Amino acid sequence: AEFGFNEHHQNEIINYMRFARSKRVLRLKTIDSCFEELKDSLVEETFTVDEVREMLDGLQVVVRGEVEIELINTAHTNVLLLRQLFSQAEKFYLRLQSDISELENELLEQVAEFEKTDFKSTDKINKETSKPKLAPLNESGVSELFNKEIVRLQEENDKLKARLRTLESQAMSALDEKSKAERALKDLQRVQGEQQSKEISSLEDTVAALKEDYERTLSTNVATQKDLQESLISAKHELLRVQEQLALAEKELEKKFQQTAAYRNMKEILTKKNEQIKEIRKRLQYEPNE
Repeated sequence: AEFGFNEHHQNEIINYMRFARSKRVLRLKTIDSCFEELKDSLVEETFTVDEVREMLDGLQVVVRGEVEIELINTAHTNVLLLRQLFSQAEKFYLRLQSDISELENELLEQVAEFEKTDFKSTDKINKETSKPKLAPLNESGVSELFNKEIVRLQEENDKLKARLRTLESQAMSALDEKSKAERALKDLQRVQGEQQSKEISSLEDTVAALKEDYERTLSTNVATQKDLQESLISAKHELLRVQEQLALAEKELEKKFQQTAAYRNMKEILTKKNEQIKEIRKRLQYEPNE
């Protein structure tokens, strides 16, 4: 089976598979011993169904525990192996990626075939013993990575220098614009100050003229107001006099009207009507009682 690795990496895979196989063989021996213990405990010739079931249940618990421990240890071992790989990659600013979907495809059969054939043949070639840690990258790879990193940093440095020069020129332009703006502001303030002084003087003259005109108009209005008040008082006196004359005339007219025959006849008729109404009311009061 061919995985596309170089000799060094292929030897590392072989070492890991040897380690995994030893753990697997040890766990299988433990399971075999569980069955052997069960066989040795079968000293009697006959057992009841409950006894057989109890023995099988106990064996199931033991085997299940052993298999679970093996699976957990395998998973944790893989995590530690990945930790070593990622730690080495991060030292050289590398980011490794894994595809979980490729862990359950035809490559598993390829690994099994590799374990059956190439694993045995490569035992003769691989003279190195298993190492406690993964070997680092070779010096040429390290130098190449460092050179690439140096080139990248130099490019970034050149870009930053160019950016700095651009910012400096922009800052100088901004300072020039600021100086021009300050000078223009001072000139504008000076012109506005002169113009405001002229406008203030003109406004003061206008206010003085308006004040003088207002005082003249006010004195004229005061004289006119006095004349109007005197005319109003005279009109009130004349109105009171006319009202008194009208009141006397009304009284005189009423007195003359009362002395006429029509007034006396009307008064006599109203008196008779009142007496008739009183008489009718008295009758109405007696009739309900009867």
